[in-house]
Amino acid sequence: MGDDAHWMGFALEEAERAFAEGEVPVGAVVVRRNGVVGRGHNRTEKSGYPFEHAEVLAMREAVGETGRRSLEDCVLYSTVEPCVMCVGAALLARIPRIVFGAREPNTGACESVLSVPNDPALGRAIVVTGGVGEERSKELMQAFFRLRRSEGSGNGSERSDGAERW
Repeated sequence: MGDDAHWMGFALEEAERAFAEGEVPVGAVVVRRNGVVGRGHNRTEKSGYPFEHAEVLAMREAVGETGRRSLEDCVLYSTVEPCVMCVGAALLARIPRIVFGAREPNTGACESVLSVPNDPALGRAIVVTGGVGEERSKELMQAFFRLRRSEGSGNGSERSDGAERW
């Protein structure tokens, strides 16, 4: 868990960048052989694309950095439990392990709502470790949604589907 906390620190830096940019503060990194090969943070607000999630952006950069579409020797670190789309992307990239911070009780696809990485129908599994850097991940999410509520922002980031849980 010591190494996991170290690498999660880089994902938390990405989440802080997202926060500073007015994005939901989720950050992710892809680690290969003791080095970060991909970084990302949510960009859905700026880009207008709902699939610009931190995890997808980090994996995209890792593919470019390694020159390989298969990331079978990498670990994906995310500050918040990945959604179905992001877990699906990790499966397609052949990522063997996902480490995340805070659980996502509405859309979490590793263990909270679904357990996609371990669905036997997929023919392979991803090892999942949750709760690494959980407190800081939650703090960022809580601060973000508190700010959004106090601003009365109606730009779509303030969801009616349970974002207030943070």
